[in-house]
Amino acid sequence: MFSENKNIYILGIETSCDETSAAVLKNNELQSLVIASQKVHEKYGGVVPELASRAHQQNIIPVVDVAIRDAGIDKSKLNAIALTLGPGLPGSLMVGVSFAKTLAWALGIPIIPVDHLLAHIMANFIVQKGESKKLPSFPFLALIVSGGHTMFVRAEDELTLVTLGKTIDDAAGEAFDKTAKMLDLPYPGGPVIDKLASQGNPLAFAFAKPNIKGLNFSFSGLKTSVLYFLRDQLKKDPEFIQKNLHDLAASIQYSIIEILIEKIDLALKETQLKTLVLAGGVSANSYFRKRLQEYATTQNIELYIPPPILTTDNGAMIAMSGYFKYLHQQYAPLDIQPYTTGSLAF
Repeated sequence: MFSENKNIYILGIETSCDETSAAVLKNNELQSLVIASQKVHEKYGGVVPELASRAHQQNIIPVVDVAIRDAGIDKSKLNAIALTLGPGLPGSLMVGVSFAKTLAWALGIPIIPVDHLLAHIMANFIVQKGESKKLPSFPFLALIVSGGHTMFVRAEDELTLVTLGKTIDDAAGEAFDKTAKMLDLPYPGGPVIDKLASQGNPLAFAFAKPNIKGLNFSFSGLKTSVLYFLRDQLKKDPEFIQKNLHDLAASIQYSIIEILIEKIDLALKETQLKTLVLAGGVSANSYFRKRLQEYATTQNIELYIPPPILTTDNGAMIAMSGYFKYLHQQYAPLDIQPYTTGSLAF
């Protein structure tokens, strides 16, 4: 799986949404990681595409420059540049793709197109300097759970993935953010709910659970249930949310996570796989991690979850996926164009 003959340096560039990130890997060992977050979207309650692309234009050069310098190498040592080709916001993607093309052309090295969703899964193969840890073995079940995606994938190897199920409406991360907005919490709402929920009762309030057969997900009904519940309670007491904020956060979080746990249990039993790999921003949720650890222990499942810094959008996961593709010489021509929806990986 990994090169045994020489060290390969991959620069990864991620600009699919509102994070400008670059990282350098030496094989699968992280040498540097820089992430420039965009605070401008907070007052709008969500990502504004035009503002995101402008921020990427401002951030891309210094972010890449710092990532290379922090890695302690000269850019001439880079073997390839991995870039997020999609899915994502068109303007944001174009900034990263255009910059990567230009830098690769100037250095005379190949570019490697990476699917954003595949990269989230491959973040589990990254190790820190000097770290020795067990890595996932193929095949395994992966759950990508983020603001834009919730889906099960069977990973046959580092390049071969098969979709087993996905959300038919909203993603789990979107459910967190939109219910947080109903509670008048700041964006992004997921981390705020996670923090508030630690002081609340997860069984204080019950919300509707979807009845979706198979390995697909649905979160729109849960959102509607929360909306109508709050509407009715606020008619009785205008201060209901403020008085019950911690319990509301805990109950919403509990509902979302239990939906995921139930589907995970079903997916592992149907596939008969014994290894579960988590990917995406929601895998940083502390309650989700705790529940998964408990589940994995009782069910004798090998569980892999990236460290929190590698759960959100980052250049390291792009470099990791790019490294695997580099070993198979899966390069791209300089006229390659980004895609905004779907996936080229599975």
